[in-house]
Parts: sequence; structure tokens; C-alpha cells
Amino acid sequence: MKKQIPNLMTLGNLYCGYLSISYIISGDVRNATILIFIALMLDALDGRMARILGVADDMGKQLDSLADIVSFGVAPAFLASYTYLIDFDQYGLLIAGLFPLFGCYRLARFNITPTEESLQHFKGIPITFAGGLVAFLVLLENWIHVSIFIIIFFSLAILMVSTVKIPSFKKVKLNYYTVIITLFLLYMFYLIAKSGFKSVPEFFYVAIAIYIFFIIARYIKAKTPKFRLKKMRTIKVRKRKLLRKKKK
Repeated sequence: MKKQIPNLMTLGNLYCGYLSISYIISGDVRNATILIFIALMLDALDGRMARILGVADDMGKQLDSLADIVSFGVAPAFLASYTYLIDFDQYGLLIAGLFPLFGCYRLARFNITPTEESLQHFKGIPITFAGGLVAFLVLLENWIHVSIFIIIFFSLAILMVSTVKIPSFKKVKLNYYTVIITLFLLYMFYLIAKSGFKSVPEFFYVAIAIYIFFIIARYIKAKTPKFRLKKMRTIKVRKRKLLRKKKK
């Protein structure tokens, strides 16, 4: 049962992506966007929980990629086509469809990358960052011109499949998950406060609950002796490598 907890979070990520697409089709863009951010939170949690519980495996990695292509590839593409690109009709759908295609290629490349290399750096930006940023830009639809959005949208798609080396966020304490999610929650709080706290989206409470759980999981990981010991060992290994290089 313990082994399935991270997988359940990953499936929750996938289900949020599916629900988001359903809400977009029905015209509820606001709740659709919130669901993408809930998926982002669950995606941030599943890997951490797997490492905390000591149950990380290849099955979870593959399942995570399948969920990501829906929640951060297909769903953001639908968001873009039903908001910024809606005036382009069928062409808007075709243009937006390139985003999940590039994202899928990026995920496949990541899955065959050796673990040692992926811990050091990523090739191209992660699809979670790209999809999360597209969802955040949709919230700013009234302030961003469609031409600027299209440039950012295609830049993100190209950067996903590029060979540009991005430092692994797994080694950065303040990672992109934390930044994007915090910005999103602050923006939603601003909208709710602006309406006099009369119009609260139904999924906002779920997002807050998962965000709190996300912070707790990060705290537990930081305080777990096993991870602290592992970190100390990693630092010692790095020091030895640096000393060897200096001697050479």
C-alpha cells in the first residue's frame, strides 16, 4: 500500500488534467486553470513522497510522464486555443496542438536519459514548467496581447525540445514548482479579495489544501535523517572529486 501512495498522486495529476480539459470545453476557463495548478502540485508531491517513503521506481517514472503529457501538454494547449487563439478558429487548434507534440518528445527524451545526468541538468525546459507558465499566462489574458502570448507559447515549445542545458531544479531549494504555484495562489487571492470574497472558485480550496500538504512534505524531507545523511555523503564525494581534479 505504501508503494502506491506516490502513484495515486500521479493518477490524481492525470485526473486533474482530464477534468481541466472537460471544463475548458464547457467554457469554465477559471476552474480549468486551477485544476492544472492542482495537477502541478500533485506532480511536485509524488516524486518527493516516493523518495520519502523509499519506493521510487521506473513504474512511477513512466506513469508520471504519461500524466504530465495530459496535464501540462494537452490541457494547456486546449487553454491556449480556447482563450488567446480562439479567433483563429480551426487554425488555433492546429497551432496549439504543436505544444503537446513537443512536450511528448521532451518527456520521451527525459525517460531515456541516465539518472546521473538528469540529476545534474535537464535538456530543454521541463514540460511542467512550460505548461504551468501557459496556464498562468491565461490568467493574465486581459493584460497580455495575443501576439506576445504566441511568441512566448512557441518559445516554450521550442525550448522543451532544445538541447539547452538547464540546471536540475532537484538541487535548488526554491524550485520552479514553488515559484509558479505561489504566484498562482497569490493571483487567485487577489481576484477573490477584489470581488469582496464573494466569488471563490470551487477548486481553490482543494488547491490550498494540496499546497499546504506540499509544504509539509518538503519540510519532512528536509528533516528526515536519511536524506540529510545522503546529502552529506554527496557533498563529501564532490569534495573528493574536486581534490582529484586539482591534483591532476
